[in-house]
Amino acid sequence: MRFEWVGVNPLARKLIQKSATDFKEVAEKNIRDIYTRSQKPGGTPVGDYTGGGQLRKSAQYRSDEMGYTAHYSAHVEYGHRLVRGGRTIGFVPGQFYLKKNVDTQRPIYKEDLRKKLRE
Repeated sequence: MRFEWVGVNPLARKLIQKSATDFKEVAEKNIRDIYTRSQKPGGTPVGDYTGGGQLRKSAQYRSDEMGYTAHYSAHVEYGHRLVRGGRTIGFVPGQFYLKKNVDTQRPIYKEDLRKKLRE
């Protein structure tokens, strides 16, 4: 006895394509959520020393990635040395605003993937 699969390759290609499209759709939705949250009060630090809100205004997203273009964004996220007169006099701790935003989104992303798999 012998079995021959007819039409399986086109079906397999379509399933892979649908899966990739679904994954991309979920990823883009979650990146938009992270960006939207970054624009709300508490989502991105707003300091008077930078002209007020420049960091928030520098937030950008493109389909599957989100980030900040302000040159000092990493210093606010992770912290930085405090230097006066060429000497390090302390350390300003990071605010981890992007990490907090991603951590908030993580369970939502997981649930969105589960919902998409159930469809």
